Amino acid sequence: MTKAQQILVAGPAWVGDMVMAQSLFMTLKQRPFPVEIDVLAPAWSNPILARMPEVRETINLPVSHGEFGLLRRYQLGKSLRAKHYDQAIITPRSYKAALVPFFAKAKQRTGYRGEMRYGVINDIHSLDKNILKQTVQRYVALGLELGLDKGAAQVPTIPFSKLTIDDENLQRLLTELNLNLDKPVIAFLPGAEYGEAKRWPIEHYAELANKLNDQGVQVWILGSEKDNAAAVTISQGNKAVNLCGKTRLEDSIDLLSACKSAITNDSGLMHIAAAVDIPIIAIYGSSTPDYTPPLTNKAKIQYLGLECSPCFKRECPLGHTNCLKNITVDSVFKNIDVISK
Repeated sequence: MTKAQQILVAGPAWVGDMVMAQSLFMTLKQRPFPVEIDVLAPAWSNPILARMPEVRETINLPVSHGEFGLLRRYQLGKSLRAKHYDQAIITPRSYKAALVPFFAKAKQRTGYRGEMRYGVINDIHSLDKNILKQTVQRYVALGLELGLDKGAAQVPTIPFSKLTIDDENLQRLLTELNLNLDKPVIAFLPGAEYGEAKRWPIEHYAELANKLNDQGVQVWILGSEKDNAAAVTISQGNKAVNLCGKTRLEDSIDLLSACKSAITNDSGLMHIAAAVDIPIIAIYGSSTPDYTPPLTNKAKIQYLGLECSPCFKRECPLGHTNCLKNITVDSVFKNIDVISK
């Protein structure tokens, strides 16, 4: 029996990016020999990685976001040497992201050129942003045995992320949160951790909630505690159910799977909604679907592509956020396929 290749992936630091990284894991599993994948990641990502059957084990990174933490990275890397990793794939382009795989003595350490990582990475790939335009393409390309600097550059085939659903947990949530599926449910995902310039106006969400209620459609607002204030405003004067801060990340996965559709900003939850295979309407402002599209064939994109777009800023540098404000409620409403079904 062929011995499985042991692979350590240093994962990204954002929810949406971690969901997209599953496409890399799927690609690795397509190799013509057995592969075992461990993922080095922040502890918050455990619930997401637990829903990816490609991942054997999650190894938590014992440093906070942005922290160098050289000693702790060394200690963790040293503790991983017994796993004898054949390859480590480092998705972030920072120097510090490559240290644990280096200290773990992974034989082949694969990553893109960046921050003078020569030595800590010994399988350096060049990144042609004109070819690999999407974040997910860049992740998947690192999993190909032929790197871009070692052969003809090409856009890789992208397998879509697919998170597993816990039906038992879904039933528990429906009971404990007093939810039902008697009428179709559309999820609102009004948050975006990156900043205001990625958030469709809350008054637009509120107006849309009213229109959907009039059509006999339930609205569930999902997000973290940080999104609660926006959700309170959205749900005033209508029957929208505010679940922000009342659920865990893994609960959002299961609840979204029960929805007929989701209306969402470009956010981590957008990628989760895509990965549970429900139709979504994805609203883009300062970012662009050319860079971080939802990985699904069931998405409708709302993006104006103004002259100032995409700026990729957290706050609108022009002070008007027209890229979002000018996406009308009616234009989104007309894109919703499931109204009274």
